[in-house]
This record gives sequence, C-alpha cells and structure tokens, in this order.
Amino acid sequence: MQAMIKTSRLETGVISLEQKQQPVYDTLAAALGGILLNAEKKQIDVQVECPEHLDARHDRKWTSEALFNILDNAVKYTPAGGQIRVSVEGWEMYVKIDIADTGIGISEQHQGTIFKRFYREDAVHDVDGIGIGLYLAREIVTLQGGYIRVVSEVGKGSTFSVCLLRK
Repeated sequence: MQAMIKTSRLETGVISLEQKQQPVYDTLAAALGGILLNAEKKQIDVQVECPEHLDARHDRKWTSEALFNILDNAVKYTPAGGQIRVSVEGWEMYVKIDIADTGIGISEQHQGTIFKRFYREDAVHDVDGIGIGLYLAREIVTLQGGYIRVVSEVGKGSTFSVCLLRK
C-alpha cells in the first residue's frame, strides 16, 4: 500500500525530488539498512564495494527508495545461501551502481516488461509483492536524468545497473 501511495504522489508531482551533489555511499547505506535483516534470515551473503568519495547529483531519500526496491527484490528472489554483490564505480558522466544477485533470474522475453506497473511473472506469484517496486525505482531514477538496465539469465541471477548523473 505504501508503494502505491508513493507512486501516486510521485506521478502527480505532489512529491518533488530535491537533487543535490552528495555522496552515493550514504544513500546506498540507507537502502542496504532496509534489507540486511531479511538477507541475514535467508543466509544471503551481501557484499558491498563503494568508494566513499563518489558523488552524484540525486535526491537521497528517493534514490535510497529506488535502490531499496531493487535490493529488496534481490533478497526476495535469491534462494537461501545465495549472494548479492553491490559495486559502485564512477564513470565520466555517471555513477554506476550494480546490484547483482544469484537469484532465479528473469527470462529475456520478460526483461522489457519488469519495469511496468503491477507486472509480476507467473512464476513468482507466491512471493509477497504487487509489482510496483521496479516501476517506482525506474520512475525515481529517470526523473533525475539517470537510467536503469538489467542483464539476467534464468537460474543464474540478475544484475541491475542504476546510473545516476555525476553533475
């Protein structure tokens, strides 16, 4: 329900993004804080590589929400004992945040539709969710001039790359 309210507020302009130049490290830390307990319960190894000095122009609260949504899915769809690796690197125009998991993966035919509102694959209807997290994540990142892409293979996992403008 919270995700629905946030999506509605974002789409109607009730919530505006306040972008400023700030460290990605703190934003990522906030997002990770929301998933570590569930990852620990499933014995998922979470590894993070993020230089503290990398800055990007973004809204910390909303970008943290977008990253949390992707990380939360990684925990949901990675079997017990799996792994999630988060790595951050600075490019000339973007800061790229890769979130890679050893989860169930997404078939190539569905990779274009996973960002649609309320989209859920038939195979995951037994997992909690309403199919709004990735939609909301993409909206937040896109509104800030960034983009998200996914590379995935069924049975091997997924890597979501979130690219935020550096300046």
